[in-house]
Parts: sequence; C-alpha cells; structure tokens
Amino acid sequence: MSGIAASAVIHPLAVVEDGAVVGENVKIGPFCHVGPKVTLGDGCELLSHVSVTGLTTIGRNARIFPCAVIGGEPQSVHHEGEETTLSIGDNCTMREGVTMNAGTVGGGGKTIVGNNNLFLANSHVAHDCRLGDHIILSNNVMLAGHVTVEDRVILGGGSAVHQFTRIGRQAFIGGLSAVSYDVIPYGMLNGNPGVLGGLNVVGMTRAGVERSVIHRVRRAFKQIFEGEGSARANAAAIREEYLDCPQVIEILDFIAAESDRALSSPFRGKN
Repeated sequence: MSGIAASAVIHPLAVVEDGAVVGENVKIGPFCHVGPKVTLGDGCELLSHVSVTGLTTIGRNARIFPCAVIGGEPQSVHHEGEETTLSIGDNCTMREGVTMNAGTVGGGGKTIVGNNNLFLANSHVAHDCRLGDHIILSNNVMLAGHVTVEDRVILGGGSAVHQFTRIGRQAFIGGLSAVSYDVIPYGMLNGNPGVLGGLNVVGMTRAGVERSVIHRVRRAFKQIFEGEGSARANAAAIREEYLDCPQVIEILDFIAAESDRALSSPFRGKN
C-alpha cells in the first residue's frame, strides 16, 4: 500500500502530509493532521482534531476521536530525537484525548498495541508498552513506560500502572488503583497501594471457564499466596499437581518468568 487510496475521503480542512499512506475507505475529518511517515489501514476514521504523527502504523477500521494524539515522541529524558515506532493493530477505538507515544531506543524502539482494543477518554499509553488484544483502558488510565498488558485485561477509570509492570491475561484492575507490582493472569487488584484481592471470577465465567476449573484456580491461588514459603517457591512446588489445568499453569509460568517488578499479593501494600 502506498500513497492515498482513491476511495479515501479527506476533509478540505485536514492536513495529510506528503508521504503518508492512507488506505481504502479511510475518512479523515476537519482539522486532523496526519504526518508524512504515518500509515492508516483500510477503513480507519479520524473524526476531527486528531493528530497522528511520527513513524506510526494503524491497522484496519480504527476509530479515533477528537483531540487524540497518536504517535507522539516518548516522554522520556533519555529520548534524543531518534526515529522510533508505534504500531497499532486492527479494530481499535481511541476516544477523546487519548495519547500514545512511540518507543525509545533503550526500550527496543517500539510501542506495540494489538487488535480490538478500546481506549476511553484521556487514557495514556507510554513509550515501549506492549499491549495484547481485547483490552479496555477506561477513562484517565495511565500506563507508564515499558508496561506489558496481556489479552482481555480491563483497567478501571483513573488507575495508574508503574513502569515495567506486567499485567497478566484477563486480570481486572479496579478504578483509581495504583498498580506498582506485577498482577497475575486472572487476578483482581484494587486500591492504592494496589492489593491482589482474589480472582476475576466474573471475567473467567464470561470467558467460558467451567466452574470446576475456577475452583481449582482458587485452590491454587490460596496455595501460592497463603503457603509457608514465598509465592515463587509455592508456585514451583505445586506445578506437578496442576499440569492438567492450563489456567493454573499460565499463572505459574507468569510467576516464574523474569521481571523487573515484584509480584502483587493479597498482603503487599496492607498495613
């Protein structure tokens, strides 16, 4: 794909710089600005007053609402103007005031956002973040740099995530929570400081996880966080017991993986 597709509709008050790649059936509303190194996939819609800049690629059928700034330079004191990228998958919606920054050289040079994600008003994705698919960032959510968010995570309004933190698949973060440490897959975290209160049972049920499996995951959760050893040691000790339960193994693998942050628990952050 190169140039501007014949089927694209660009408002006369929009600015699309030479070099931009604009796909089929794209709509660009008034007062939008599309930079010269931007690629917009087929079916994208920029409503009005949207800025897409930098070396940014957006997949098919994105909808971007007024005052969003997508692909801006990373907000990092280490950035010295190097050319880094932002990549966004298909079917993402970015509501009013959403900001997403390109990566930094020190962080690998890439910010990556997957498919079918919803970013509500004034949410922020910082440099070098890695986001999966089917994620919801509610209003005013802030992801610091180098954060990893796995598939089907929901972050409640006003929550903030510390740099380098990982949030496992299908975790739920309550509104106004401070996420300072890694959150296990299927975990539910609330508060400031954030406390891992249990499992996202509602999300697991909606995803079709059988009740008997949920009970096994709950049992494993207690063994990990209420056992005599550390969470990491307890997780390693129970692995053989749950080899036939992919959900528990996913949690155990998450805990065993290398990380820059400690692990959220039911006790960390409590007085």
